Amino acid sequence: MTTQVQHGTTRKKINVTVVKLGGSLTSHAADIIPVLRAARRPLLIVPGGGAFADLVKQSGSEADAAHWMACAAMDQYGRLLAAQGIKTTTRLAVPQHPRVLLPYCALRRYDPLPHSWDITSDTIAAWVAGRLGGDLLVLKSVDGITAAGKLLTLVKKPVTTNVVDPYFIPYVLEHRIRAFILNGTDTTRICRWFEGERVCATGIGTTF
Repeated sequence: MTTQVQHGTTRKKINVTVVKLGGSLTSHAADIIPVLRAARRPLLIVPGGGAFADLVKQSGSEADAAHWMACAAMDQYGRLLAAQGIKTTTRLAVPQHPRVLLPYCALRRYDPLPHSWDITSDTIAAWVAGRLGGDLLVLKSVDGITAAGKLLTLVKKPVTTNVVDPYFIPYVLEHRIRAFILNGTDTTRICRWFEGERVCATGIGTTF
């Protein structure tokens, strides 16, 4: 039996959806971006660091330098995603049309998170969602978070996982952000999620 979770948008007004699109989905971006571009809702895409962030890790730079280099790597990956046919923005604001956020300038302005490799673009995307009062859709190359070989449909307390960074779940719970982890390699599933259908995914939060 397939485990499913409904994305649960029960609000009368659909707020912005922040979408984290990570480097593990680089080869699928050409299929994913048109789906996001066609979404009938305000959408802000937060890029991962991808191969650009991997180079920062390999550089062996000290913590502060590595942090800002990794943030700049997100901008680089964001431009790579934008080449698939979607515009970029540096504004931390709800866009009228789907946009790829280049987050470096906003992160330099607010500097909201500790400088550590325990914090990746996953938590940065959660911070963006919290700032804008929106839901967060994290697209990964897996179905969600598992425990004992089973998909967790809803996470309401911190769990150990390598699907997201260690800071992510505590941050989402503390800031009461409704987050969802979904397999981005299945574009049909993404479309169904946007339509409010029940899909195989992990929901994180206490406000469902």
